[in-house]
Formats: sequence, structure tokens, C-alpha cells
Amino acid sequence: MGSLTDVPGIRVGHVHKTGDGWLTGVTVVLPPVGTVGSVDVQGGGPATHETDALDPTTLVRQVDAVVLAGGSAYGLASAVGAQRWCEENGRGFAVPGGVVPIVPAAAIFDLGRGGDFAARPTPEMGYEAAAAAAAQTEGHDVGRGNVGAGAGALIGRGQVKGGVGTASVTLDNGVVVGALAVVNALGLPVGGPSETQGDFNRLNQRDGTSDHLPLNTTIVVVATNAVLDVAECKRTAAASHAGIARALNPSHTLADGDTVFCLATGAVALDRADEAARQLSLVTLQSAAADVVRQAILDGVAHAEPVSTSAGDYGAYGGQMR
Repeated sequence: MGSLTDVPGIRVGHVHKTGDGWLTGVTVVLPPVGTVGSVDVQGGGPATHETDALDPTTLVRQVDAVVLAGGSAYGLASAVGAQRWCEENGRGFAVPGGVVPIVPAAAIFDLGRGGDFAARPTPEMGYEAAAAAAAQTEGHDVGRGNVGAGAGALIGRGQVKGGVGTASVTLDNGVVVGALAVVNALGLPVGGPSETQGDFNRLNQRDGTSDHLPLNTTIVVVATNAVLDVAECKRTAAASHAGIARALNPSHTLADGDTVFCLATGAVALDRADEAARQLSLVTLQSAAADVVRQAILDGVAHAEPVSTSAGDYGAYGGQMR
């Protein structure tokens, strides 16, 4: 199945805290210097940071790190720590007197799942996750399941454990496309065991204890070694959302903040001999991106393990999906 780190130069670091009211964490994706990136948000309830800077019409072209975190909007504070690590290591947009690291972030809702609503990712955790990513070797194994930003992830209306998953594919032209997903969805996996998947309506019944649906988000980083500009990264991120829809039912709801980042390291040139070749190259890459996003989501669910906290008992959905 592969992993995001099959894309040369990409590294991933996880930090999480569990116990004593904690069940949350941070995952940092650290790309090579000069990596181009963009983002596409299609969920109705996102928690994001610096996504506007990745629009193709803006000044920024390169991404220094991507932060995925728990803690909802509070957890976005972890991006400050990752940004500090980047600054200390000279990574960022050059300005008079120094650099300004471009560190976009997205967070899932996991507040209170460990028992303490105030136990949420901090800038220090973001710094540690960035440092952990930098310390990894080329092509390293990526932790899956209840790690990093997936520590407090749940699926199926907050009743079943979710987590971190990853996958990759290498195309005939040498282009590698990888994905890493933090699966914290309102829905359930498509094609899973019928006794669970077929009963989402039952999970969705109000029990009278709350006037609110659970808040959810599946957040994804897609990376490739292809040469893409910012607009092509944006379109690839948008196409990758098809993988979320193929893997989870429902997806992109008002209660989900589904967000996909796309990073292009620029090591392998696509065939752009003419317009037809350019279009075929991009469509092939974008189709592969949607496929690996789907695989990464199912991988995250498959590797999620049961957790019990003072806030509840969350069983594993995933052993049957391996």
C-alpha cells in the first residue's frame, strides 16, 4: 500500500498525549525546501490556518510544513510551534532580516474525548512534531492508527475509533503520488462490514442528550514528486476529495471540515509536449491522487485501536478492513 514518505524528501513526525484527560496530538508533514503547495476545503465546518495564502492568485508559491492537529480551532496553535522550528532552521519566505515560514494547518475536532476539554495541542507539541519529522531518514515508516493527530480521532458519529492512515502509488512515468489522512469522520467506511456500515441511520438517531451533531473532519496531505504549479496543486487537491467520498459515507457534510493539501516537490517533469499530453498527464496524476486518498482513509480506520477514557469507550472498527 505504501506511504506518503515514498515521495522522496517527504518526512512525517507525530506527537501525541494520552491519559490524565488527554487524547489528542499533532502530525507534521515536512517537505523538501522549495516544495510548491495549495489546498482545497470542501467540508462545511473546517478549522484551518494560512489556507488563503495557498491560493494560486497570491504571492506564496512554496510550503515549508503542513500541520495536522487535534483540538479543533484551539489546536491550530500547534502551527506556531512548527513555524518556530522552521524559522530556527532557516526555512521560509525570505524577507529583510529573516524568513517567514509558510506553515498551513488544519485541525480535527477531538475536544474532551480524553476527559479534559482543555487538553489540546500546544505550540510546543507542534515544535516537537516538526523536529521529529526532520529527524527521520529518507523513506521512513509512518506511524498509523492512534498516533499524532489521529490519537483522538473518531468515526461513525463519534462512536468508533478513527486514526492516521497512509498510502502511495508509483505511476509508469516515475511519478510518485502519496497521501496521509487523519480520519475523524461523521460517516463510516464505504464497503465495510454490513452490520456496521448498513446501520449508519441508527447511529445518526438523536438520543435526546444533545441538540448537536458531533463535529468532524477528515484532513489529508497529498504529495507528489511531479512538477506542478500552484494552480495545478489546487486542482489536484480538489480532485483528491473524490477519494474521501469513495471511502466515507456520508462525506463533506455540514458537520465535516474535510480539507486536502497538495504538495509537489518538483523532481519529475510531466509530459507537456503539447496540450493533449499535458492534460493526460495531469488527469492521470489526479486520478491516482483520489485513489491513494481513499486507500489512506481505509488504512487509518484499519489501524485504529480501541480506546477507553473517562469520556467514553471507543471500539475499533478496523480489524476487518485489513
